[in-house]
Amino acid sequence: MLWINFFHLYQPANSPIERIKEAVDKSYARLTRLMLEHPHLKFTANISGCLLERLQEEGYIEIINEWRALVKSGRLELVGSAAYHAFLPFVGEAEVRYQIKRQEELSLEILGVDINGGGFFFPEMAYTPALAKLVKSLGYKWLILDEASLPSTLTNPQTAYIDSNSNLSVVVRQREFSNAYAPDLINDLVKNNQLPAVIVTATDAELYGLRHEDPSAELEKMVKIKNLETSTITDYLDALGKLSSVKFQSASWETNWQYDQKQPFAIWKEKSNKTQSLLWELADLAIKAGKKFKNDNNYSWYRWHLSRGLASCSFWWASGRNFSHNFGPVAWNPDEVENGLNDLLRSLRSLEDKKSLKYKVKAEKLTCDIKKSLWIRHWSQHWLNTNSN
Repeated sequence: MLWINFFHLYQPANSPIERIKEAVDKSYARLTRLMLEHPHLKFTANISGCLLERLQEEGYIEIINEWRALVKSGRLELVGSAAYHAFLPFVGEAEVRYQIKRQEELSLEILGVDINGGGFFFPEMAYTPALAKLVKSLGYKWLILDEASLPSTLTNPQTAYIDSNSNLSVVVRQREFSNAYAPDLINDLVKNNQLPAVIVTATDAELYGLRHEDPSAELEKMVKIKNLETSTITDYLDALGKLSSVKFQSASWETNWQYDQKQPFAIWKEKSNKTQSLLWELADLAIKAGKKFKNDNNYSWYRWHLSRGLASCSFWWASGRNFSHNFGPVAWNPDEVENGLNDLLRSLRSLEDKKSLKYKVKAEKLTCDIKKSLWIRHWSQHWLNTNSN
């Protein structure tokens, strides 16, 4: 069996160091050790630029050097992405270009690898045809997408195609294995002699240890399976040869067409979610102000806060969705929403130009509206739950 496995390593840039340390100790170090102890393993990964920055700042030199060695050996393939995990479908082309370029810079500076010219990972796998065309124009060759982006009319889906919108090659993530704990499933398939020829998984790296503890070390057992082969995605695509062409559709790795229907990105921007709508209004205002005051004396601090405020996490935590199907929590946490909200507000507060006053006043009003919407919903739900008990 061939296991094509993709890891996404990410912690928000404004995360407390304790949370980053927990992810390193429970997940990143474990996966790194796994590769070091089993030289036959080959994986593909996205290590977010904002995570690389924080790890370097906090002195995690050992694991950075281990990643550098794995990349140099050809066993760890890194891909392009958005450095600060912005939800790309809604931030505008200029911001998309900035974050992609910044990811390239940080990967080269910290890990010594030029990621341009290889694969690309959209944060949250949030694909649109326009974004794919932009990524293609920037020099990337392939994408990894979720099954939800496949045409609904497609029968017997394959693991790889050509995207007719962009002419990029695409590896397709299999939800059956990715939304479960793959080692459990695969070990069971081995016992029952039901292994398929190829399995494609793509998950947050935090699944392996932080979100799923795996006390019986099923992952370590799995990599010892006889005849288990692994490959980087680039090598896998090269071995496949000519691919069939299909027209991929806008979707993310959490899009549920049964419930979301015509809202492929409802988790981050649902029409009926007042808090999310106001958050995006503030985000749009902050982006617009940056374009107008790009020569501001304090622009660097504006940029610093904007990058953190645009991370998809705040919008995700405002969704209220239940992610127990994927070893996750209910996505509702007002404090996490406020982390991003505060950075969006501070980006505007950072501007020194007197003409930015009207933007600041509007931002302050929006922030009050967002907090009101957020906490009223929170406490209303709290009392609802309390009364139901």
